[in-house]
Amino acid sequence: MTATSSAVPAPAPARKRRLVDRLPVVHQLRQSVGLQRGMLIAGLVMLGIFILSAIFAPLLAPYGFAQRSADGESFGSQRPPSAEHWFGTTVGGYDVLSRVIWGSQTAILTIIVAVLLSIFIGVALGLYAGYFGGWLDRVLVVVSDAIYAFPSLLLAIVMAIVISGGQSSLWGGVLAAAISITVIYIPQYFRVIRAETVRIKAEAYVESAKVLGASNGRIVFKHVFRNATRTLPLIITLNSSEAILTLSALGFLGFGIEPTAAAEWGYDLSKAQSDVLSGIWWTALYPGLAIVFTVLGITLVGESLNDLADPRLRGRRRVAQAAGQVAETSVVPGGTLVAGPGGVDGLEPGATFDEHGIGVKP
Repeated sequence: MTATSSAVPAPAPARKRRLVDRLPVVHQLRQSVGLQRGMLIAGLVMLGIFILSAIFAPLLAPYGFAQRSADGESFGSQRPPSAEHWFGTTVGGYDVLSRVIWGSQTAILTIIVAVLLSIFIGVALGLYAGYFGGWLDRVLVVVSDAIYAFPSLLLAIVMAIVISGGQSSLWGGVLAAAISITVIYIPQYFRVIRAETVRIKAEAYVESAKVLGASNGRIVFKHVFRNATRTLPLIITLNSSEAILTLSALGFLGFGIEPTAAAEWGYDLSKAQSDVLSGIWWTALYPGLAIVFTVLGITLVGESLNDLADPRLRGRRRVAQAAGQVAETSVVPGGTLVAGPGGVDGLEPGATFDEHGIGVKP
């Protein structure tokens, strides 16, 4: 007897995503839809302008950040916007446009130092405390709660005085803001990583690695670290915004960077206070807009990443688009159904609904 069997076609292999599609920004951009995508694109454009301004500041700025004259002629003090000085000049005789562009370089330097220090210390402590636990874990949790009692701006002022006596050079002002942000934001990195580590170490694949004899170091760095750091981009955006605002606040209060050492938006705003009362608006407007523009761009990117990290927010509209047009139905007893479960085409010829909304065949 010959057995006959129908040939079952083999399922098509899953197409591997391209490297470009797996990049963080590209991946989130493809996931976003509607207003969510618009916010993400707007934030990325604003953030890109900020980064490019910092990188190409020597090429984009018409003058140096501490330059007061060109071709033997002084710029003058509080000159209004003109063809020679598009954003006018400050009370100190500096070109406002040049100071704004060079200020982006100082801001991004502060962000890099603050983020690197916060991530390195916070992630390391969170991994250790979450995986090994013990008395050190309890101590770190208490300390991280206590740190929230310190205002970040007050801590930044203290750091500025300790580092450079309140007369900050470029690195003095950057380190003062970065260290204060680092101390304040270490507990956030610590808490997030610790909570994820505690959850992940109870997973089956971690237990399997232990049974196979893998060392604690291999388990922490190969299995736990990868999965525990997925939410870091959200905290990094908050950290970056806070770093810019803290640096600007230091400069505004007089504890920032000297104008001959580097350009800083907060210092320029501080010197422009008296100008505003005299009707000179350009010395305060453009540095203030630079701060708002940069912080808003970082915030939009952070909020978009936060929405995309939540499957409920990310998939809500995508599911609606995939479902197409859904027929309107009434589930109220005695109500009128205008379409069946399959839409109007799903009704059999001549089929109707009774008073309870149940389909009745002819």
